[in-house]
Amino acid sequence: MDDDQRRRRLIPEPVDRFATGEEYPEYRVDLERIRFSPYFARLSAVTQVVSPSGVGQVVHNRLTHSIKVTAVARAIAMQLTTTDPEQNAIVERLGGCDPVVVQAAASAHDLGHPPFGHLGEQVLDRLARERLGLAEGFEGNAQSFRILSALDVCETVKEGLNLTAASRAAVLKYPWGRTIHRPDLDPADPTRMPRGSTASRWETAPPKFSAYTLDLDDMLDARSAFTAIAPWQQTVECSVMDVADDIAYSLHDLDDFYRAGVLQQAAVAVEFRTFLRDQHTLAALDADELWSRAPGHSLELLRRRIVSRDPWIASDEHFRASVQRVATELVEGLLAVPFDGSSRTERAIESFVSSWIGRLQRSVLVVEEPNVRSGHVSLLPEAWHDVTVLKFVHTRFVIDRPDFATYQRGQSRVLDVLVTELDSWLDDPRDGPRAPQKLLDFVELATDGYFRLRADNPDWLPADPESDSGRPQSDPRALGRLGRARGILDYVASLTDEQATALAARLRGDRESWAFGS
Repeated sequence: MDDDQRRRRLIPEPVDRFATGEEYPEYRVDLERIRFSPYFARLSAVTQVVSPSGVGQVVHNRLTHSIKVTAVARAIAMQLTTTDPEQNAIVERLGGCDPVVVQAAASAHDLGHPPFGHLGEQVLDRLARERLGLAEGFEGNAQSFRILSALDVCETVKEGLNLTAASRAAVLKYPWGRTIHRPDLDPADPTRMPRGSTASRWETAPPKFSAYTLDLDDMLDARSAFTAIAPWQQTVECSVMDVADDIAYSLHDLDDFYRAGVLQQAAVAVEFRTFLRDQHTLAALDADELWSRAPGHSLELLRRRIVSRDPWIASDEHFRASVQRVATELVEGLLAVPFDGSSRTERAIESFVSSWIGRLQRSVLVVEEPNVRSGHVSLLPEAWHDVTVLKFVHTRFVIDRPDFATYQRGQSRVLDVLVTELDSWLDDPRDGPRAPQKLLDFVELATDGYFRLRADNPDWLPADPESDSGRPQSDPRALGRLGRARGILDYVASLTDEQATALAARLRGDRESWAFGS
């Protein structure tokens, strides 16, 4: 592996190699640019799962989550490069794993998340395609990369942070665009699709992809430094970050909802006990006999889903063992004593989280030729099933709750108002120039980007979102409309939860902002 290629920036910059005392100070520059970014600071006011106003200040936000992912990722990176010479040799053949690059990627991986967490991502994607005519829609990972490559600023270049190839590539969890045609992939067979991919004929990666068309050249430039990495695979550093994200996400949300009293031991216990008692009976049921709200049925649906999508690792034996382990340590252990703020319950949750993180961090391996749905760094089968079951708990008993769904309906409305009203404002020839300057700047940047893209590729035109065939639009004026659409999305995605709610209220002419419970 050529270290010069890893450290290469799109725009060359001199780096003081004595400033940090590190072998590769270029990576330290990357990390500091990300952590000093206003987009990084903004994450303290962006939802992880539920806004703090919904259940109190104990809830993790995107910033605390990113910091903890960084800690887990660094520990894994150090473990990979210092404990096993054979493993380290594989890592070096694949392009290396610098702990500072891993920290930079972990710090940056959620920069693009819009207000209201994953709900906001889904709503903006729908509004982009259906309301704004933007076929690529919106995706949080692609937005993170767009921030690094175009939207954020630093002192040395006009657009973006001008990061090294290694750091840019380490953020690309889904290293493809949305509208890429690959005839060798069979969307009817999810076991042959990369993780995060659910393809149609013309789309290989909705809902997960890491670069919009505007930023594809930057993505390809970063990936070109890693010749040993297959087209659908993450770099080793990205894979470490992705595993760390899974570990942190699976545990820190349980931490939150235990503290908030949202996870009720009785309901969770019935689900787990019923599945463990009736597993063979549940496995014999037809699909139409399973109902997600019947005790034990949701875990059986989960088992079937992972078997159908990930047969390369899914195992009934490992799944049952993980259900039993989570039932013992979480359901019958931690949740059996309601959180009351006492030192006893504080110690209980800290002990639970730290012991699980420690075990999962140690349960990683490096694979030179992984399955297309895995990565070069992955969890061992037992740990993979553990993470899957832990994620199930907060999905089934928090996110799927009817009262939470009601709360999210209001948040969806906020984003609908923002996109609709901002689009209408920019369409007003008299009042449009008075729109927020940041919005105008983003529209100009995106519009210029589409015209540069067309100039460099004369045959290219954006896909028509109303065409099932992926046929390109024939009207060149579409470039201006798309620039406005992308600029609106860039602007809305840059807001915090509170800023989004307040701005929507002002645009509606409301006296007060919408708030949870009103």
